[in-house]
Amino acid sequence: MKATLRLILVLLFATSATFGQRTANIAISGGVTNYTGDLGNEKVFPFSAASPGLAITLRNFLNNPKKSHNLYPAFDAQLRLSWHRLQYDESTAIGDKQGTELRNYLRGMNFRNDLFGTEVDFTYNFFINKYAPLSKPRFSLFLSAGVGVFYGKPVADLFRGDIAPENKYYYWKDGTIRDVKENDKQFGNVIEKDGEYETDLQKWMTEGQGYNKEANSNPPYSNWNIGFPIGGGMRYSFNKLLTLSAEMNWYLFLTDYLDDVSGRYATYEELKNSFPDETEYELAKYISDPTGYGTNGVIGPITSVRGNPDRKDSFTYVSLEMAYKFTWKQKGIYGQ
Repeated sequence: MKATLRLILVLLFATSATFGQRTANIAISGGVTNYTGDLGNEKVFPFSAASPGLAITLRNFLNNPKKSHNLYPAFDAQLRLSWHRLQYDESTAIGDKQGTELRNYLRGMNFRNDLFGTEVDFTYNFFINKYAPLSKPRFSLFLSAGVGVFYGKPVADLFRGDIAPENKYYYWKDGTIRDVKENDKQFGNVIEKDGEYETDLQKWMTEGQGYNKEANSNPPYSNWNIGFPIGGGMRYSFNKLLTLSAEMNWYLFLTDYLDDVSGRYATYEELKNSFPDETEYELAKYISDPTGYGTNGVIGPITSVRGNPDRKDSFTYVSLEMAYKFTWKQKGIYGQ
């Protein structure tokens, strides 16, 4: 993964040096990140997963706008540093639906992943009027595609306070969360989640990762991942220096573990092997299956399904961006 990051940076700066740029644009964007993956109660698109996102972008490496007579050349390259919050909670009400009215309430999973990334994108700008004065505002459209390296670890809010058996959440079928398991003898207290994402899901091997029995080997997943952003948008240039953009990007990944959910529940044998301590073993069972309705601890067509490994995780980022063009002098080989 580090080698990939170095390759991206070498490609970027080698391209810049080849074309001898003396101008560049730095931009700041903010917008809405929307995760799509194995968690969700919506049938089509999980709008309730909307979360913030930010990015800083350095662009315009391939050509010199002074020579092309455009604020942006037809082909362009950019380096982007970004932060995106991915999250979903299957116990949260959607509109007037709650409890068992929600499609995946009885699975009851939740996660948050603050994803930090570095990417290189290549952009094609079109509908540019090259004969219009640079001092006049103009519109342009663009398409982009690239590759990036991203780091983020999925965490979850599964306890009221520290990770301990007495702090577990219990999901009742009436849509409430209480401090005791659902039963006919006592009702316990209705509680709310504390909003603290204290549980590092990767460490608890929720799908049996790290089990050393050869027939069921499933290596732990990495928190470093390769992503492929594709997108497009529209730019409005106020003048030579300032540009406002509206943009939508779709980030595709090779992993299905941005949300910690992919294939099947860990079996009790796998968890016992990984967590021989009895208390940790019981915690691991709960973290893998928070409601207790997901699995009985053995592999089967009904009791094992936790996610869809054929559907890789992704997210969209819809944003507004303000860019400023700056210029610097580049000396020639004779210092001129």
